[in-house]
Amino acid sequence: MKNLFAQAQKHKSRIAIISTGQSYSYTDLISKSTELAHFLLRGRTDLNGARIAFLMPPSFEYTALMWAIWRAGGIAVPLCEKHPLASLTYVIEDTQAECLVYSKEFKNKLEPLSEKVTYSFDFEEAESQNITLDLAIKKERSALILYTSGTTGNPKGVVTTHQNIEAQITSLTRGWGWSKEDHILNVLPMHHVHGIINVLSCALWSGACCEFLSRFDSKKVFDSFSRESINVFMAVPTIYYKLIVFWKELSLTEQEEISSILKKFRLMVSGSAALPVSVLEAWKKISGHVLLERYGMTEMGMAISNSYRAKRIPGHIGLPLEGVTVRLADEQNQPVKEGNQGEIQVKGPNVFKEYWNKPKATQATFTKEGWFKTGDIAVFENNCYRILGRNSVDIIKSGGYKISALEIEEALRKHPDIKECGVVGVPDEEWGELICASLIVNKETLDFKAVSTWLKSLLPSYKIPRKYILQEDLPRNVMGKVTKNELKKLFI
Repeated sequence: MKNLFAQAQKHKSRIAIISTGQSYSYTDLISKSTELAHFLLRGRTDLNGARIAFLMPPSFEYTALMWAIWRAGGIAVPLCEKHPLASLTYVIEDTQAECLVYSKEFKNKLEPLSEKVTYSFDFEEAESQNITLDLAIKKERSALILYTSGTTGNPKGVVTTHQNIEAQITSLTRGWGWSKEDHILNVLPMHHVHGIINVLSCALWSGACCEFLSRFDSKKVFDSFSRESINVFMAVPTIYYKLIVFWKELSLTEQEEISSILKKFRLMVSGSAALPVSVLEAWKKISGHVLLERYGMTEMGMAISNSYRAKRIPGHIGLPLEGVTVRLADEQNQPVKEGNQGEIQVKGPNVFKEYWNKPKATQATFTKEGWFKTGDIAVFENNCYRILGRNSVDIIKSGGYKISALEIEEALRKHPDIKECGVVGVPDEEWGELICASLIVNKETLDFKAVSTWLKSLLPSYKIPRKYILQEDLPRNVMGKVTKNELKKLFI
């Protein structure tokens, strides 16, 4: 099987990773992952699917360890730096991880978990071994367990195989024009498909360079761009928003310098949350780029994407990637007519294997015909898909209508005094669900009645929020996505 490690053999002398100011070649990555695989095996010939959990900052060491787990026959379980101990404990216990690996800065935090695994070690304790290791990996083997955000219950472990990962990588590298000449800055969390697959793995598959910035900082991002070696960037809408705010505070000369550099980039992508049109337009003015929006989930990597080369329509996510089949279906899992909204359902080699140790949940998320039910609602228009929202939190059923919270949010952001907002539906005897909006504003107070009156020029009356609150910020997860269930609690 052609895999990441075999691909790396084609680019031995090229720079694979830059982290903490140091460059590492593909040879370095292969060599280090070989050493670590031997250390993990502990005299065995195969980990046989043992789960190896690890907590490390984005880095060369992180990458080498993940490759080592795969090459030794294990399943990688990357942990989230920002999660509290209770959340980390849940993942360790749920996966029944054999081993826990950490970098020294997390040693104290993870000390209570050492008794829950067979063995644990500080990454720097791993001893170098001069051995050889077969680069071949059986594609049907499970490779990775990433956990869902748990918005509708306890987080579920999403199991993807090496074949799933290869399908996810190759559809993106072909669709987005990756080559060995690319250099991407990775500012995304490395317990998430966005950072692991879209950025790191696509770069390494292509012989390109992935540069890590372990902590997001707007100035450091622009400083990295100023070296003029980076030509690809991917981030979540929150990051683009922060970069825009930072850019606006610079002098005119500095703004012009940064903008001239950004215009030379090959590709800029936004994902993991809905991209406000206001952010897209502001970034276009700064960089000259219309951000490429795409659609994916932990369970399937990316499934739908705007075109790399053709015109992109703001608010739309494009068409299925190569090898992926998509349909819109109603609540009875029957295809809807074109122009009607329906749930996005997906088939393809990119779709995950199972939820870890949850056969009933796995069965429930697939139709009898094998379509993966995403729970996201969309409509096909203008020859591409447009997301209306998450069935459980973004589609509000009020007064007999199915209403997209995302549409209302997009309208609210056009108000001159509203910086950001979140819209949810809460249970109501009269309406079924009441439309409620949390607003972040650039003034001390805001006349809510005036806002509703203003909205009527943009939306029909049945889509106007009936309740408002002001907040300093919205509740978000580590990827910057608004946690709507937490927001609902503020109105109930």
